[in-house]
Amino acid sequence: MSETPDLSSIFFYIITRGLPNTLVLTIFGLILGFMLGIALSLMNVYGPRELVWLASGYEKLLRGIPILVLIYIFRWGMPGLFWYFENSLDRALASVALALALRSGAYQSQIFRGAILSVNPGQMEAGFALGMTRFQTFRHIVMPQALRLAVPGWSNEYAVVIKDSSFALDVGIFEMTKAANQLTVNYPQLLTITMVVAAILYFMFTFPITKFFGDRQTKKLKDLGMGGN
Repeated sequence: MSETPDLSSIFFYIITRGLPNTLVLTIFGLILGFMLGIALSLMNVYGPRELVWLASGYEKLLRGIPILVLIYIFRWGMPGLFWYFENSLDRALASVALALALRSGAYQSQIFRGAILSVNPGQMEAGFALGMTRFQTFRHIVMPQALRLAVPGWSNEYAVVIKDSSFALDVGIFEMTKAANQLTVNYPQLLTITMVVAAILYFMFTFPITKFFGDRQTKKLKDLGMGGN
C-alpha cells in the first residue's frame, strides 16, 4: 500500500493477509486439542488411579503455563522439533499449533470430563442389561450424550483458541494481529483504527459463533431433558 488506506482497505488487508493463518492455527489447535482432551477425560473418568494422576497432573500443569511461554518453548527451545519442514515459517506455524493444541487439550479434558459425569450413570447399567459391553455402552449411549452436553463449553474454548492464536505474531507468523500491526508500522497515524478493525474481526469470529452453538445446544438439551433447567 503506497497511499494511506481507507477503512475497507484495512479490512481487506487484515482478512487476506492474516485470516488464513489465524484459521489454520485455530483449526489445528482445536482438532488436536479435541483428541487429546477426549483421551485425558477418559483416563480421568475410567482409568486406574495412575492414569487419573497422570491426566490430572497434565491438566493442572498445562493450564498453569502461559500460552506464550509454550510457544517460545516449542519454537525457540526446541528448534529441531519440526525439522522435516524446510520453510522456517512452516516450523513456526507448527510450533504455535502444537502449543495451542496442548494447552487446549488440558481445558477440553475438563469440558469432556464434566460432560461424561453429567450423563446419568443408570444409562451405563441399562447398556449392560441389554448385553452391551462397557465399550459399546460408552460409544453408543454415553459418548453421544456427553458430546452434546460439551458443545456450549467447547464453543467457548474455540473463542479462547482463536484469540490465543494472536500470540503467533511474536514468532513471525502473519496472522490477523500481525497484519494489523504491520499496517501501524507503515502508517502510524492509523494505529487506533487498525486495531479497532482487528478487534471487530476477532469479535465477528467469536461471539456470533459461540452464541449460536451455545444457545442452540442449550435449547436442544432442555428439550431432551438434559443439562438442567
